Amino acid sequence: MYYKYNGFTQRLSGCSSRAAYCPQGLMPNLPAESSQLIFASPTKLSLDHGSSELSSYSGGNKVPMLQKFFQRPDGVPVHLKGGYPDRLLYRITMALTIGGAIYSLISLYIAAMPKKK
Repeated sequence: MYYKYNGFTQRLSGCSSRAAYCPQGLMPNLPAESSQLIFASPTKLSLDHGSSELSSYSGGNKVPMLQKFFQRPDGVPVHLKGGYPDRLLYRITMALTIGGAIYSLISLYIAAMPKKK
């Protein structure tokens, strides 16, 4: 007799030899035909686009301008060169980091010192 694990009852139950050798329901003799594509729509190659159409879509190359902006030697760290929003995010991150460290130390202290009865 063959057994397999029943996921519903969480127990072993009797079964046929085919079910025991293919426990997930996988069939050894699957058809070799491939299924029909669901999203079989014709696609347009990227070479078909004109250069003017591509540049108007992407807005142009901003990388050289951003490289000049972020590599300017003004003494400000790169993560703060974005102005006020970057400073605000940096300060919030530092406050949460310090607050989390203090909270974890307090939690460790409370766990290490059991209450006296």
